[in-house]
Amino acid sequence: MQDSFAITFRFAELDEIEAVRVIEYEAAQRFATIGMTGIADAQPMKADFVRRKIEASEIIVAVNDAARCVAFVMFAPLSTRFYIEELDVLTAWAGRRIGAELIEQVDWLARKAGAQQLVLSTFRDVPWNAPYYRRLGFSVIETAQLDAKLRAIRAAHVDRGLDESKRVFMRREVAAARA
Repeated sequence: MQDSFAITFRFAELDEIEAVRVIEYEAAQRFATIGMTGIADAQPMKADFVRRKIEASEIIVAVNDAARCVAFVMFAPLSTRFYIEELDVLTAWAGRRIGAELIEQVDWLARKAGAQQLVLSTFRDVPWNAPYYRRLGFSVIETAQLDAKLRAIRAAHVDRGLDESKRVFMRREVAAARA
């Protein structure tokens, strides 16, 4: 059981590079429980990559009241949408809607930037992937509807060894500006 339940959200800071990498690695271990050991065995993101994303203000962290990072979302602004690259929550903190709130943080940034959609790519049948995002209002983008940018992202996934036959792209309209 965790001592601290209050969560705040903010952009990641440079001294949190390793925390982001640890969260990613720990969250990936969950895939071993469903036989996806390739993901569980993968190395975490390279520190230089995480540094660049932090410097670009493209990682938001969830921090408990003990000042410990317990989750993060990494995203990339595209011309009319924000692409959610990764969302990870430490297993001990799962089930508290932290991931959902991180998505809302990106939604707010996208709305502020004038973007119209959030998009992501995820595993179709993994319970904490596509089914989870459906509950958050995302819907599947049919393969024939993928534009050049999303096809390039798919090609990069294949180059990294991901089985794209088990994955889907999903989208959600950015929330209307709140009054």
